[in-house]
Amino acid sequence: MLKAKIIVRYKEGVDDPEGKTIKHALNLLGFEDVEDVKVAKYYEIKLSKGDENEVEEIIRKLLVNPVIHDYEVRVERI
Repeated sequence: MLKAKIIVRYKEGVDDPEGKTIKHALNLLGFEDVEDVKVAKYYEIKLSKGDENEVEEIIRKLLVNPVIHDYEVRVERI
C-alpha cells in the first residue's frame, strides 16, 4: 500500500484570491501587520496497489493546473 502526501499551491506571481480574502479579513480584525497570506491545499491519498507513476498521473489529471500551480509530493510505503 502507498500513501501519497501532496501539497498544491499557486506559483509565485499568480494571484491567490483566497489568500487575499483571508489577509483582508485579518486586517479588519485588527491584525494590521499581516502583509500577505498564501493558501495551499493538502491531499493525502492511499493506494492499495500502484506506484509513484500512478500518483503523478493522479496529480496531473486532477489536482494541479501546471500553468498556475506548483506541488510537492511524498510517497511512502505503508
